[in-house]
Amino acid sequence: MWEYIVLHHSLTADSRTVSWGAIRRYHMDPAGPYQMKDVGYHFGIELVNDYYEILIGRTLTEPGAHCKEANMNRRGIGICLIGNFDLAPPPEKQVERAVRVVTWLMGEFRIPRERVIGHRDAGLLVGSDWQKGQYKTCPGRMLSMDHFRELLPPFLK
Repeated sequence: MWEYIVLHHSLTADSRTVSWGAIRRYHMDPAGPYQMKDVGYHFGIELVNDYYEILIGRTLTEPGAHCKEANMNRRGIGICLIGNFDLAPPPEKQVERAVRVVTWLMGEFRIPRERVIGHRDAGLLVGSDWQKGQYKTCPGRMLSMDHFRELLPPFLK
């Protein structure tokens, strides 16, 4: 079922409190722009007090609502790192937690690290280049997907 893992950022500051619930409410608001049945991501990674938590969103039996390009809602597991990584790189501890959950998902669904992509890369798959201003920068200009993939193990057997 799952072919990709798609990383996102929330574009909001991480306030050291649980804003995952606020994201869920925003996605589900009946008067809002999305009106979803749940948060659009499968997982979130957020600083809660002094520890980065891996938070559950949609179950892995449900398609996401995080990236329509290249049909990634059905092909890719969506993971949102809470923070704005257009302004600053993600904290090392948050990246470590993301590597942990992504490594688990790679093994569980036999997803090679080349298919761990940023939201912006899904735009590239359909011809929209974020570096030319044609698409969003998500998961942020300061989050290097090449570096992130280097932290992942090679394809797990």
